Amino acid sequence: MARIEHFNNPNAPKPNSIVVAVTVFVQDEQGRVLLIQRTDNGLWALPGGAQDFGEYIAETAVRETREETGVEVEVADMVGIYSNPNHVVEYSDGEVRQQFSICLKGRYLGGAPTTSDESSAVQWVARDELGNLQIHPSMRLRIDHGFDRRAAPYIG
Repeated sequence: MARIEHFNNPNAPKPNSIVVAVTVFVQDEQGRVLLIQRTDNGLWALPGGAQDFGEYIAETAVRETREETGVEVEVADMVGIYSNPNHVVEYSDGEVRQQFSICLKGRYLGGAPTTSDESSAVQWVARDELGNLQIHPSMRLRIDHGFDRRAAPYIG
C-alpha cells in the first residue's frame, strides 16, 4: 500500500484515524543508528509500526524491529511522543492518519540487518551520514532527539 506524507500542508486531506504506533531508536557498538528504507515511500526511517491488539507497546517495538530489520532489541528508555496534528499520512486505501508515534530507545541484542517486505534496505548509519539520506522531517526530529540523549522525553 502506498503512502503520502503531508507535513504542515494546508491542503492535506483531513485525518480519519489515529493509530498507536511506535518507532525504535537503536544504536550499535559504534554509535550508529539502525535505519530502514521504507518500501511504501522510499524514505529512510527508524523501524516501527502499529501496535496490535493484546500487545504491550514495548512488545510492539521489539516485534516491529525484528520484522523490519532482522535485529533483536530490548526496550531501554523512551525518546518521546510525537503527535503533531499537522502531520498526516494518506494511504492508497483511503485512510488518512494523524501522526501518533511513541519513539522508544532500544538496546541492541544481536542479529544482522536484513530486509523485509517493508524495508528495501537496512543499515547502521552514523549521525554525520544522515544528510545523505532522504528522511522525512518528523522522522529526522526523532532521530536527532535519540542522538541528543535528552534528560526527559520529548512530548509534542
